[in-house]
Amino acid sequence: MIRTRIGIIACEILKKEIERLTADDPDIVHREYLEFALHVYPEDMRKTIIEKVDALEGQVDAVFIGYATCRSLSDLPASVKVPSVMLEGDDCVAVMISPEEYAKEKAACTGTWFSSPGWAEKGVDGIIKELRLDTMQDEGYDPMYFMDIIFDGYSRCLYVDTGVSGTKEFEAMSQDFADKLRLRHDCRAGDLSRLSASIQRTKRLAAGAAGKA
Repeated sequence: MIRTRIGIIACEILKKEIERLTADDPDIVHREYLEFALHVYPEDMRKTIIEKVDALEGQVDAVFIGYATCRSLSDLPASVKVPSVMLEGDDCVAVMISPEEYAKEKAACTGTWFSSPGWAEKGVDGIIKELRLDTMQDEGYDPMYFMDIIFDGYSRCLYVDTGVSGTKEFEAMSQDFADKLRLRHDCRAGDLSRLSASIQRTKRLAAGAAGKA
């Protein structure tokens, strides 16, 4: 049997879900989760991911890139030196609940902020830090002033339960986030089948690459 070596380069927002699906997997020889703040600068994010994946050349047979095609990441696997698989979908929410359910939830309430264990753990303080909304405090601007502007068009926070350990605690954090921003809070179940399918595609790609070596 061919032993494969797989690397993971992913967004920290999906860390809990990826770890749930790959815990104790001997094929995973490298795990690296990048801060969400990279999303603020799409071109820099693409450049960073490519550098991280290319750095694994010769060390792994394939890389699972834990990012959807959001913004600047389309065709990313064609731009790296290591055989790679990305998530299928416009963003991580579509991956966690399916594109069809994503569209239904947005139609049900256009002003929906989609939460998840990773997002809930960040909370208001985490988003303020990531987006650097606290840099004008000396000028008298409370970070929540900017948060209120950003979330002005939102009316609901929808927590997606992905079944990770401690999900009730994360749901409570999501509720706290909603309360601070005066949003209605709802919950629904997630579905990790699309995430799992991408990981399995990476395994098949790795097996093919290892077989050719």
